[in-house]
Amino acid sequence: MTDIEVMYVASVRPSERVKGKVPGTVVALGTVSLLTDVSAEMITAFMPVYLLVTLQMGYAQFGILDGLYTGATAVLRLVGGHLSDRTHRHKAVAAVGYGLSAVTKLVFPAVGANAFGIGATMAADRAGKGLRTAPRDALISLSTPPERLGTAFGVHRSMDTVGALLGPLVTFLLLANIGIVAGPVFVVSACFAVVGLIVLIAFVRENRAAPKTGPKPSVKAGLALLKDTDFRRVTIAAAVLGLATLSDAFVFILVQKATDVSLAVLPLMPLGTALVFLIAAGPVGRLADKVGRWKVFLGGHVLLLAVYVMLLAPGTGYVGVGVALLLHGLFYSATDGVLSARVSPLVPESLRASGLSVVQTGQALTRLVSSVGFGFLLQYAAFGTAVYAAIGALVLSVVVAWRIT
Repeated sequence: MTDIEVMYVASVRPSERVKGKVPGTVVALGTVSLLTDVSAEMITAFMPVYLLVTLQMGYAQFGILDGLYTGATAVLRLVGGHLSDRTHRHKAVAAVGYGLSAVTKLVFPAVGANAFGIGATMAADRAGKGLRTAPRDALISLSTPPERLGTAFGVHRSMDTVGALLGPLVTFLLLANIGIVAGPVFVVSACFAVVGLIVLIAFVRENRAAPKTGPKPSVKAGLALLKDTDFRRVTIAAAVLGLATLSDAFVFILVQKATDVSLAVLPLMPLGTALVFLIAAGPVGRLADKVGRWKVFLGGHVLLLAVYVMLLAPGTGYVGVGVALLLHGLFYSATDGVLSARVSPLVPESLRASGLSVVQTGQALTRLVSSVGFGFLLQYAAFGTAVYAAIGALVLSVVVAWRIT
């Protein structure tokens, strides 16, 4: 057992060291994420229809907004990680992020059809996610034995995915009853976000004592982690893979176009991905603990590649939608959470949130580039050309990531 593991076992409460169980902190944070993801996925499900159908935006404009939605988290991930490590108040920093996202849901109706206003509000929403993600993952990793990190993140992501499952369903029911009207969707979304913030404040516990291991937190110390060979390789590989990972919105749009199902099905597609993720996240997290987290992470991107390849088979209908969403959900179960579990042991306790934020920032920046670039490609090139480009980029990225690590 390493020194870090010994210190962990000595510091946590006995009730949280029960073999085979995850700490209560993980369950509480899972509940927060469940409620917040209902809120977030309501917007994710609604935006493609709202922007492309109601506001008649082109794919290039949509790609820019989607890139902002993804990439606005980038710099603030570093800020959130640094602040939470520096102050030892991971919960407080996370609460600011959750609160910011909740407020933006009420701003969306006010900006109406103004593209700049929508973009700015989406950026603010994702900025909230950027602030909260690293502190939240640090709370999970610091409360969990090192050998069970994959399981803990799997449990958290499973609960998170219940919210991702319910969000599109709530949106679909609202649209079915009131039509494509933005106001009620955003207000209901805000309500779920506020309840999630209340649960965080009331039920999530943290140990605010300064970690006994690792350097003093600072931006310089966080970036200095890149001097470590293993950490640097994982960071670069994750960023390279992010460059070839299409956003969920684009995946669902492409699946709808390729399979030729009704546009009305589009808001429900996140539901299929979330359902598979919900079922598979826990088992895949345990598998990652046993066979290796990076192997599972790379394997997840091979599953995503299979989704891209399926887009070349037109007119497959609902069967094609089902298979694509199955593979997409498995991709998430093998990557979302597994990466944090892989990175956590490489980072000292005192820089846990900072280290996680460095990796997440690299991913966010490259995914921003991916969304903007693919949006323009889909706007000005043939559908097949765009898909082949996505396939080629992902194959190359997987090979590069495999060779780096």
